[in-house]
Amino acid sequence: MAIGTKGTMFDPTLVTDLANKVKGHSSLAMLSGQTPVSFNGNKEFTFSLDADIDIVAENGKKSHGGLTIEPVVIAPIKFEYGARVSDEFMSATEEAQLGILQAFNDGFAKKVARGLDIAAFHGLNPRTNAASTVVGNNCFDKKVTQTVEYAAASVDDNIEAAIALVEGSDGDITGMAATPAVRQALAALKTSSGERLYPDLAWGGNPGTVNGLTVDFNRTVGAGNVDQVIVGDFANMFKWGYAKEIPLEVIPYGDPDNSGVDLKGSNQVYLRAEVYLGWGILDAASFARVKNA
Repeated sequence: MAIGTKGTMFDPTLVTDLANKVKGHSSLAMLSGQTPVSFNGNKEFTFSLDADIDIVAENGKKSHGGLTIEPVVIAPIKFEYGARVSDEFMSATEEAQLGILQAFNDGFAKKVARGLDIAAFHGLNPRTNAASTVVGNNCFDKKVTQTVEYAAASVDDNIEAAIALVEGSDGDITGMAATPAVRQALAALKTSSGERLYPDLAWGGNPGTVNGLTVDFNRTVGAGNVDQVIVGDFANMFKWGYAKEIPLEVIPYGDPDNSGVDLKGSNQVYLRAEVYLGWGILDAASFARVKNA
């Protein structure tokens, strides 16, 4: 593996490791299916049969049932992260360089996971926390209009109401993403005899399922201070994925982060990794949000 040259790629082991780490820290990656994304984008189609099947008598006439096809484009968006390290990196042994890259990979995976959630849930640029024109309306906060107003004391009822909205739109419920505040509110609920309704959620518990439903509690759900819960058919109606290549650059010259400090003059080199992520909400009516008032 050529380490320390500009324009290299993460080797297959590091790429696999990166993908596994992202799945472990992203609610969307955990709740939904990953699909390969081409650099030109994917076009996914949702097929809906408009009517129920028809019973036809012998010699009877058949009628038209109807079919609706809706295309959704999953286009990759570039996410970037860079960091300065001492230029001793360039003269280190390959083993030492690999150790630095693995540490960078660990941190990059966590940032990618958080970034995927923040961008796809809320349409924000994770670094600036401002609305991203690149993401535009391709996010849950813009596309999902079925909402319930959040009240901590009624959190259980809020979630039931959101689920009812999805099921009322003929959608299925396969998962839920919620904030730690929702977990705390659920953990505080008790029966008339003083027993916890959700004991597995006490003391910061994140058991993975609640009442048989796949659930992940994550701060990214509350980024932007809008949502508390997003529930719906993550398994079938949300798709995300990487474009194949994850470039890594080791830059020895210039000012690649626009900080005003020259790398060579400061005995530094710059590590920059980029990942191309795409996602699509195939059916907005298959989701509902419990949001702040």
